[in-house]
Amino acid sequence: MRPLPLAPSCSTASRLARRSAGLASALATAAALLVAASPAATAADTTTGLGVDYVHKSGDLAVGSGKVFVTNGEKLVAAGTDGELLGEVGGLTDASGLATAQDGAHLYVALTESGKVAEIDTATLQITRSIDLAAYPCPTHLARSGDQLWVGYGCESGDGGVVGLDLSAATPQPTAVTSDFSGAPLVAAGGGTLVVGETHTSTSSLFVYDVSSTPALRGEIDGFTHDIEGLADVAVTADGADVLAVSSPSRRTYRWDADSLEKTRTYAGATASEGFPTSVATSPDGAHVAVGGADGSDVVLYDAATGETVHGLDGTIADRTNEVAFSGTDAFAVVTASSGELYLWRMEDITFPASKLTLTSASDAVVNQPLTLAGTLEVPSGASPGAQPLTVTHRLPGGTTETLDSVTTAPDGSFTLTDTPAAGGAHTYTVLWNGDDDARWSTTSVTLTVKNISSLTATGPEEWLVGVPVTISGVLLPKPPASGWGYPLTVKRTLTNANGTVTIALPGVGARKDGTYSFTHTPTEAGLYTYTVEWAGNAGYTSAKADHEVQVKEWEE
Repeated sequence: MRPLPLAPSCSTASRLARRSAGLASALATAAALLVAASPAATAADTTTGLGVDYVHKSGDLAVGSGKVFVTNGEKLVAAGTDGELLGEVGGLTDASGLATAQDGAHLYVALTESGKVAEIDTATLQITRSIDLAAYPCPTHLARSGDQLWVGYGCESGDGGVVGLDLSAATPQPTAVTSDFSGAPLVAAGGGTLVVGETHTSTSSLFVYDVSSTPALRGEIDGFTHDIEGLADVAVTADGADVLAVSSPSRRTYRWDADSLEKTRTYAGATASEGFPTSVATSPDGAHVAVGGADGSDVVLYDAATGETVHGLDGTIADRTNEVAFSGTDAFAVVTASSGELYLWRMEDITFPASKLTLTSASDAVVNQPLTLAGTLEVPSGASPGAQPLTVTHRLPGGTTETLDSVTTAPDGSFTLTDTPAAGGAHTYTVLWNGDDDARWSTTSVTLTVKNISSLTATGPEEWLVGVPVTISGVLLPKPPASGWGYPLTVKRTLTNANGTVTIALPGVGARKDGTYSFTHTPTEAGLYTYTVEWAGNAGYTSAKADHEVQVKEWEE
């Protein structure tokens, strides 16, 4: 990921305003897609379809002048930092790498097939000039530091390298930095540091340059020594002090001191056994590192200094995370859905410490009966969060979503909510806390099956004679399905007479397709016979029980 000019951190007021604007639709998405009681990035975050597909490469991602730009190898798409799609930038058919000017006023796009770099006014989205790189075919990757634009060029089967362009010149002329690469190398820049990474080799080396004046090679980070396999992305911190690289096959992201070239940190989970990281970006203040596709999550945020995981976030669309970039306290990622369509995923306040919501069902769920759910809110400090307002939504079996009365936590963070579901089926309850200046928002959901109430009857004679078979019958609702066996019913007989009370199990019976059942029993002595029929219920219906009493007498002579 190339370093980007970064938008200033938003104020608390503007942050809350942004949340409120998209809260209703975002909560509906959350309720529709969350089915486990664990937080996921779907509530205050947004996911926007870009109207383009993953072509032969994911392109690039850049943020500038309040807009987000994405290429897919063919087109350049613009969106607002609120995630709203603005449209395509016309006149570009082979857009690849992106970089923005220091003030964000211009965007630079590598046009691979035409051998040019286009400059675009980020306010008007119009092309303002075109820089010809005919002598350096297939410009692909871009990075900027100060007024210098660094271009990684090279066709798939041709010689590649890096040239620099002085953007302050009326007609920038390319200045060669390095060559003899197979294909276009990756480039990233920050401060006075430029890193160039090999891309068409199984093991990739990094070449670090001092570009504070005339580019000068500081040294090489050897790919074999540092186990850099399948280089996926490179980055440089804003101050130029550190270099980062993503090694996808080894599932790790490495960090080096840009002066000594000593490795200082590895970002990965304990085993680094899940996922294949694809991209890396550093936060504006350098405190965090975001990696796409790492450690089994779509985006993982690490503490830059300690390497500890701050967030492991999963989007609702992502099949693959392509690129990641920061904008103030937010982050953006371009993700590919399983359909191949590209989406822009906005992660609000990702640099804030994580809060945590839990939610569990405290009672069985039955139609038209009060259902109680209980949960807790935990804040990063570990202190009691105090009274915090929570937003609650309810997704009904038919797919519609309603907002329930808001809930406020007790001082210790605990809360309960009560609802009376009017229909059977799957119901999803989602709780959202908007966060504050000290913690990121969080959400949690629980999906449960609300059971319909079943009924069972048992009828027969009220008086009978010893030794004569008696028939007990009844009806079960719901009726058994048309295919398969009928619902099984258990039967017990309780006899009460002068000898005491004895209960025994009789052979079970199945409800027929119309819900009816019957069985016959022969009483062997006089007394009060109670026949108890029970159905255990299933996932959609409650259990049911019915009794019928028969007074059995001896024959009279």
